[in-house]
Amino acid sequence: MKLSKKLSAIAIACAMGVIPFVTNADTNINTNTNTNTNTNTKDQPWANTELSAAERTQLVLKQMTLDEKLLLVVGYFGTDAPWKNFARPVESRPQSAGFVYGIPRLGIPHIWQADAGLGVASQGGPNVRERTALPSGLNTAATWDPQVGFEGGAMIGSEARTSGFNVLLAGSVNLVREPRNGRNFEYAGEDPLLSGVIVGEQIKGVQSNNIVSTLKHFAYNDQETGRGELNVSIDEAAGRMSDLLALQFAFEIGNPGSVMCSYNRVYGVYACESEYLLNEILKKDWGFKGWVMSDWGATHSTIPAANNGLDQQSGLPFDHAAYFKEPLKEAVTNGWVTQARLDDMAGRVLYSLFHYGVMDNPVPQPSNNIDFKKHGLISQKDAEEGMVLLRNEKVNGTALLPLAKELKKIAIIGSHANVGVLSGGGSSQVYPIGGMAVKGLGPQAFPGPMVYYPSSPMNAIAARYPNALVSFDEGTNPQSAAKLAAESDLVIVFANQWTAESVDVPNLSLPDNQDALIASVAKANPKTVVVLQTGGAVLMPWLNDVGAVVEAWYPGTNGGEAIARVLSGEVNPSGHLPITFPAAENQLPRAIVDGSLKKPDGRFEVNYFEGAAVGYKWFELKNHQPLFPFGFGLSYTDFAYSDLKTNVKNGQLSVSFSVKNTGAVAGKDVAQVYIAPKNAKWEAPKRLGAFQKVDLKPGESTSVTVNVDPRLLAMYQSKNKTWKIAKGEYEVILAKSTAEPQTSVKVKLPTRTLDVNGK
Repeated sequence: MKLSKKLSAIAIACAMGVIPFVTNADTNINTNTNTNTNTNTKDQPWANTELSAAERTQLVLKQMTLDEKLLLVVGYFGTDAPWKNFARPVESRPQSAGFVYGIPRLGIPHIWQADAGLGVASQGGPNVRERTALPSGLNTAATWDPQVGFEGGAMIGSEARTSGFNVLLAGSVNLVREPRNGRNFEYAGEDPLLSGVIVGEQIKGVQSNNIVSTLKHFAYNDQETGRGELNVSIDEAAGRMSDLLALQFAFEIGNPGSVMCSYNRVYGVYACESEYLLNEILKKDWGFKGWVMSDWGATHSTIPAANNGLDQQSGLPFDHAAYFKEPLKEAVTNGWVTQARLDDMAGRVLYSLFHYGVMDNPVPQPSNNIDFKKHGLISQKDAEEGMVLLRNEKVNGTALLPLAKELKKIAIIGSHANVGVLSGGGSSQVYPIGGMAVKGLGPQAFPGPMVYYPSSPMNAIAARYPNALVSFDEGTNPQSAAKLAAESDLVIVFANQWTAESVDVPNLSLPDNQDALIASVAKANPKTVVVLQTGGAVLMPWLNDVGAVVEAWYPGTNGGEAIARVLSGEVNPSGHLPITFPAAENQLPRAIVDGSLKKPDGRFEVNYFEGAAVGYKWFELKNHQPLFPFGFGLSYTDFAYSDLKTNVKNGQLSVSFSVKNTGAVAGKDVAQVYIAPKNAKWEAPKRLGAFQKVDLKPGESTSVTVNVDPRLLAMYQSKNKTWKIAKGEYEVILAKSTAEPQTSVKVKLPTRTLDVNGK
């Protein structure tokens, strides 16, 4: 092919991603296109709200110049980056994640982007943005309550809008395929249905505020070690039934305005220039109408990225070059990227701005006009409903939890529980209102600092036990902690595992010698309660020596209060595990994390040989006995299941049953429906098919009917992009967890073939 003389060799090399293309435009941003500040759009036809978003998009595109279209496909970091000689655009929100120039003369607003899915995050610096933090994504998933997901999303979306942001980089639904992944705390578990439903509802909640939410990270960004270099290989059908199915469920429920492609490579190609992921699956198969933005530093070329589906390069200067600035302009001018493709790129951004009300409902100037008390209670509800009671043994004939009213001496040990609760680190870090409870912890640079929210579990417990002496030991010396334990009626050990973006944990053991601390305390006093604040599953060599264990995850802004309410019995714990807790790391598909923790920058391969058998499916396939199974969670009351029935109408499987609270106190339970094929062969013995959380008073019962998505009964067929349900008998199991079946029935299903979207 003969190249146009106008396209220089160096520009071609840059556009193809061979060499960097660096100009002073990376730091000296030209905003001349925005100098016209005529924002009166009353006489502009695309301002007509009676037209569809697609019609309005086409009308405004016809009025845009080439340079104006190019403005919409480049995003900048909203924070100074002196190590890159980069100053943030003056129009950006200080210490923010990102910024994209709008076109004021056409009424197109600037795009202000904020991290992330747990609240309105802030980049580090002298004036951090203090906002309400939700509990970790795993905590929200552990609620098994879509409404809780929606309410949390709506709350952080509201704070984003008040803070002057119209795009929130929320919506994280990467499966917990690697339990040591440092970013698992942002995600929603190991099962496609549960993850997709919870995150989909969060996205819907965020976007109820006339702002855009993202869906991320697309796709297979399942570990942090070498995330920018690793190459994922997985059987195509297995991917469609696991990671991609979780993203598909979230996409269908949440309908996000934007999708963020991930750092890693898939089948040898970077995700942000993958024709397979972006054009074939997302835009063609799923019919996505919004725009694809890159993760910050995940763009590697101009022509391949643009032609293969990337619509917006994000986070300059994190990439090696400004691929979507002058190189893209030259590529369009010379036909290597068509004008129609550039129109599609800019048009997809405009479509979402119109469709989600960003254009017609401009965000206000940033303010702190937020009802933090009200929002703190929303976060607290999430925390309370997601805490999982893992163990509650009887000591001297009485269960350790809820805490007895007559306690006189309570020992609180470890994890700065006298002042606050832990959060995870990285770009999702929400800074607490009133400042950090403990300063100077963790890395001083990204992904630090280590943040404790100023919500003291100790103070909240003491307030509920005014007649008890509540004492604290920092837990750094097992001997002194054991001495306090021996002198107390009951001990609560707060154990922690700080995890963060950009780094995986080396193993699943509690860090900083905390296992020895717990063992020492439990030996001194068998009435020991362990409260875990972790980013995911951990090993528990001391489990049989303690009386009770509560998984509190990272409990968010009001975490201390939430923990105290659960321990005291004001709230009956109702969380159920969204992940499997292994008994040993040799039960996992990989004994260690792929790649090198010490040398994370070299290219390497990650083979997902387990395919769609993620989490509990792998454990059941290999007949491993976990420490705690997926779906597990205890309560202060008891529940009974009965009247399990199935109905198949027009190919749709419905399941009905009754749940009764047979205990003495009110409580909530999560009824889980699993499907097991008797004639067909799946990736694992059974799959989660449906779930329902119920709230019942003592003696009260309720009838429940749930539908099973037909894709969860099928195997994906890559050859013709269909889902095929095999004719035969299936067992429908009503359970409290994967390891606790309560009752089951058989059902016969006919052969059925569905399209790529399960229709």
